[in-house]
Amino acid sequence: MSAHYADIAFTDQVGEVQERYGSQEFYARRRNRHFGPDRFTSDVRTFLAARDSFYLATVSESGWPYVQYRGGPPGFLRVRDDNTIAWADFQGNLQYISTGNIAGDNRVALIVMDYPHRRRLKIYGHARVVYPDDDADLIAELSNPDYRAVIERGVIVTVEAFDWNCQQHITPRYTVTDLEPHLDVLRNRITELEAENTALRNDCRPSEGD
Repeated sequence: MSAHYADIAFTDQVGEVQERYGSQEFYARRRNRHFGPDRFTSDVRTFLAARDSFYLATVSESGWPYVQYRGGPPGFLRVRDDNTIAWADFQGNLQYISTGNIAGDNRVALIVMDYPHRRRLKIYGHARVVYPDDDADLIAELSNPDYRAVIERGVIVTVEAFDWNCQQHITPRYTVTDLEPHLDVLRNRITELEAENTALRNDCRPSEGD
């Protein structure tokens, strides 16, 4: 865990709860060191580049948190430099709650999951919405010609802190893409067995002279 992550996450009230459960002393050593913003390590870059989805949390003018799913082809979440990520925001249900919230309060949090390997990365940052009229080059950079979706805007997040979360209680889940190589092996084996079965049947048929 980075020092800056602790500065953001572990407020005084959080500390009181940690004290109740016996973890306050351990986490208190990680606070108030002011080493932020965090810079991505190579393993974080590799992890983010392979993801096809994440969860985005924003805060509304009314103070209510809002969590939304964001998905796309693997790699649609781009690492632009040591502490900046960006993605193409595709057309969805036209509610624009996350986009509107960012206009009022640019603080965001992301939870990025790798279910097959039970890995979870938490990110704090400041988001900025970029429309095609503002920066067509950025939208082009974030686009994927093989993914047929309407890009309404881009989102750039300057990362303040991140932390790898404990893998406890993460249930492994697999997409069709994850399973496809294994399914191909099974399909090929089924084809082989069907061919062997057909050959055995043919060998067992009585000849015309019997």
